[in-house]
Amino acid sequence: MNSPPSNAPTGSAPSRVLLGVLTPSSNTILEPVTTRLIADIPEASVHFGRFKVTEIALSDQALAQFDASAPLAAAELLSHAKVQSIGWSGTSAGWRGFQTDELLCRLITERTGVPACTSILALNEILQRTGVRRLGIVSPYTDDVQARIVANYEAIGIASGGEAHLGIRDNYSFSEVTANQLREMCRAVARQKPDAIAIYCTNLAGAPLAAELEAELGIPIYDTIATVTWKALRQCGVDTRRIHGWGSLFQEL
Repeated sequence: MNSPPSNAPTGSAPSRVLLGVLTPSSNTILEPVTTRLIADIPEASVHFGRFKVTEIALSDQALAQFDASAPLAAAELLSHAKVQSIGWSGTSAGWRGFQTDELLCRLITERTGVPACTSILALNEILQRTGVRRLGIVSPYTDDVQARIVANYEAIGIASGGEAHLGIRDNYSFSEVTANQLREMCRAVARQKPDAIAIYCTNLAGAPLAAELEAELGIPIYDTIATVTWKALRQCGVDTRRIHGWGSLFQEL
């Protein structure tokens, strides 16, 4: 196991903040959005490692894409860049079970010595800290994947506060969902008056809409690209209140 990376003398704030992010191979949204999101943190940069993910479904073949070996190999390569956090910017634990992300984080840190986080574990932490009991979920997924996500939240005491999904399984195609589609889906879910709405896919361009939608709907919007970035920055000791224009997540938590 490698020693935890350090870019500054012990006891001082790092002069550089290096974020490692694991990325589905067919994702074209999370990299530019994450880079834009951290623009208010000039000492921070983000570095990506891909592994193969091309479809989202409950078939054995689709589920096997998320076996630990591929993300672990990508995480080890990221550790060569002395990143200070490794985040899985993906939502697979939503339908595979939250314990799968807990295991992945443990394995990443055991192999690399680097703290790890994920979009979904970060989202769940945020929901706990803000007392969310009814969660609205907006996703591009198929009926059965969406139903599994809703059921997994119900199992931890978070009821459905409305949901909207598009029935798509091709991962690349998620990136072609328009901003107006996302707005309309969030508006439809907001009519059910959830405590918060999660935009649940890291190949949707939802994060840039969060502040706008919160102002319109009066409901917190937690995008899964934003949640893992929030957590990774916190793991690196960065005050996330320095990030402006990306919604209440960064200003209130």
